[in-house]
Amino acid sequence: MDTTVQNTQNVQRILQYTYGIVPIVAGADKFANLLTRWEDYLSPSLIEILPISAGAFMHIVGIIEIAAGILVLLRPRIGGYVVMAWLILIALTLISGGHYFDVAVRDLVMAIGAYCLAKLSLIYISQGPAQYSKS
Repeated sequence: MDTTVQNTQNVQRILQYTYGIVPIVAGADKFANLLTRWEDYLSPSLIEILPISAGAFMHIVGIIEIAAGILVLLRPRIGGYVVMAWLILIALTLISGGHYFDVAVRDLVMAIGAYCLAKLSLIYISQGPAQYSKS
């Protein structure tokens, strides 16, 4: 049982670092556009209704992603749910734009991973490390 507990904690920690660091990097890249040109992922109909430029909107998205990543690193249970919801919103935006369906599917799969992080973190937090290893 001790190995199972340790493996579960390791999986939770790997997910925490993954879902913490990746949004921070992606959010920071909204300002640099080194990974991709992020504005291309916006639906033309969304761009039309935005009260600001697409670039400024992506900067706001970047700030939100950085904040979500930090939240995952500090409070993985809450952050996992926030990142899950954020990824679902991104996927829905991509689907509504009629393009990048592959990225939308990937984001939905990543949302499942963020949900798993939140659930694993709930177990770990509610029972505590000492209590968890005794059961």
